[in-house]
Amino acid sequence: MQVEPASIDAALDGLRRAQFSVADVLRRAQGDAFGAFGLDPSECPYEVVASESYWQLRDYGNHDSSVSLLIVAAPIKRPYIWDLSLSASAVRYCLGQRLHVYLLEWMPALRGSANKGLDEYARAITECVAKISNVASASKPFLVGHSLGGTLAAIFAALAPGRLSGLVLLSAPLCFEPQTNNFRDALVSLVPPNLSEAEPFPGSLLSHMSALASPATFIWSRLTDAILSVTDARALDIHARVERWALDEVPLPGKLVHQIVEWLYRENRFCRGVLKVDQALVGPLGLSVPTLAVVNMVDDVAPLTSIKPFMDAMPVKNARIIEYPGEVGVCLQHLGILVGRQAHAQVWPQIISWLRSHTGEVGAVA
Repeated sequence: MQVEPASIDAALDGLRRAQFSVADVLRRAQGDAFGAFGLDPSECPYEVVASESYWQLRDYGNHDSSVSLLIVAAPIKRPYIWDLSLSASAVRYCLGQRLHVYLLEWMPALRGSANKGLDEYARAITECVAKISNVASASKPFLVGHSLGGTLAAIFAALAPGRLSGLVLLSAPLCFEPQTNNFRDALVSLVPPNLSEAEPFPGSLLSHMSALASPATFIWSRLTDAILSVTDARALDIHARVERWALDEVPLPGKLVHQIVEWLYRENRFCRGVLKVDQALVGPLGLSVPTLAVVNMVDDVAPLTSIKPFMDAMPVKNARIIEYPGEVGVCLQHLGILVGRQAHAQVWPQIISWLRSHTGEVGAVA
């Protein structure tokens, strides 16, 4: 009996997923060991105000504020990278600036419920934006996202720009043109095009592929950062907490991973304006809300070439890019804007000022 190559590929794919599903468990156990040394996150209190099987909306309070901010977390790992510690927390910073903060958290994919893709993720953002806009005295919220969370936020903003006051993108890739981003080219060459959409995709498998695609980013620069942080207790603490977060793997929906790799990374549909989400074509021409992007100039995952061409093609004139030079003590430069001391001291005040300038509010930024 002849065995079809597709059957062999499916069997190998299943074996790989099983191996890395075990790796997810082992890596989370390592993270728990870090937690035993006091490196668990210290998250702000919040209330879950809406949810479905694959997402939940956190409300951090501050209902007196007229400015609402919806954080779209990346679907990779846990969202507490936004609220890592008392001294390294984008959530706390925004609350301190009198913003009403919400966070859209994606729940780990489970067997039998891994068939969630860009359509479903866009609908989740739609529901959360509607929930926030219905709150008494609340105006249209601002959307902010980091990494793939920012990519998802931008897709929604292009789909429904009239529902938002503005968009803030933090190290969020939007363009995936071949030969403009070494990480993109390497990742596309590593990921097979026939990924199963029916099964959860282990987080550690994605971490492994990312490390293979850019060992300089995910291995050597992390080691260098650890060495350079040794003489600075606070930098070393943040580095260790990021390492603990990086071990907190969760499975992703196979359908979402397949669509991100194929439609965005391999085919660059979003930047080309041919990405279909919820029966509508989306691209830069549809993104007409005021947009602010922060680019870490030493980040290989989301370099300037992965953002600027998209923003240049947007019809809105109110689009701005802030170049952030990166810093020591953040473990991964891709995360620097969320946890870095210089980022919080120099870049976040500019973000808050930009938000206030688009709400009519004035006032000093601490």
